[in-house]
Amino acid sequence: MNQEQHLTVLLQEAVDDLVIDPNGFYVDGTFGRGGHSQLVLKNLDQGQLLAFDKDPEAIAVANQKFPDEPRFEIEQRSFACLQECVESRGQMGKVSGVLLDLGVSSPQIDDAERGFSFLNDGPLDMRMNPAVGESAADWINRAEQTEIARVMQNYGEERYAWRIAGAIVRERDIAPITRTLALAKIIAEANPAWEKGKNPATRAFQGIRIFINNELGDLEAVLDQALEVLAVGGRLVVISFHSLEDRLVKRFIRRHERGDELPRGLPVRDSQLNKRLTSVSKAVKASKGEVEFNVRSRSAVMRVAEKIK
Repeated sequence: MNQEQHLTVLLQEAVDDLVIDPNGFYVDGTFGRGGHSQLVLKNLDQGQLLAFDKDPEAIAVANQKFPDEPRFEIEQRSFACLQECVESRGQMGKVSGVLLDLGVSSPQIDDAERGFSFLNDGPLDMRMNPAVGESAADWINRAEQTEIARVMQNYGEERYAWRIAGAIVRERDIAPITRTLALAKIIAEANPAWEKGKNPATRAFQGIRIFINNELGDLEAVLDQALEVLAVGGRLVVISFHSLEDRLVKRFIRRHERGDELPRGLPVRDSQLNKRLTSVSKAVKASKGEVEFNVRSRSAVMRVAEKIK
């Protein structure tokens, strides 16, 4: 197994829960470097796999890995386009499984030029697709203090968001903030209480990245769409890496497990509640061995649900 596969978090567990029919139609919503897709294809006979990724580098890897694979297609789009793409292929309500491996990939973090890292200097970009939308630098140099603070607090759960946002505004008035280490330094100096074992820029960078890429908005959109594209018996497998993502996924599954919310005491049978999902298992976390090999897997949580209606 190569390094790319090793860095694919919960690889075997996710594919085992996803592929229930070797002749089914599957979706990998976040191709990354193809670890999950590669194993899905190994488990398919006449099945098909449709993958998504915003990142042009991921598309290049896909074209290199699977140049002549008739069972595989990839779209350079957000997985928020899931329903449109599935519908155009005549697979609405027929999909056997949807896999979402959320967040930023190791290659994106490790390449300083992508602007995700607060440990290595690079241009302050943070876009999954550098050709689309506003870069982190463009936004950080024009947004008001209230907006910067809101983003870091809501998406990064940064308790000192207002104080850090004020420091950013003061520093950009002196000179534009265009590099990752320059921003990380401003955040670190404005943060009065560094968490043990955590870089003081972690939460702020996370919040900005999630905002720039509309990650939570795309996740909310794709969850609703996944429920519509899946066949009855089809699986939804989601791997998340922080509490905001996991909370969204957990609440989505729970809502559709419970069915329609009706006033108490209403004489309605359980079968009339329009329950559409059932959890396949409890939340799964990376094993001790995987965490030791890949420390980034320590926060991973996988949830699996099956469509029942």
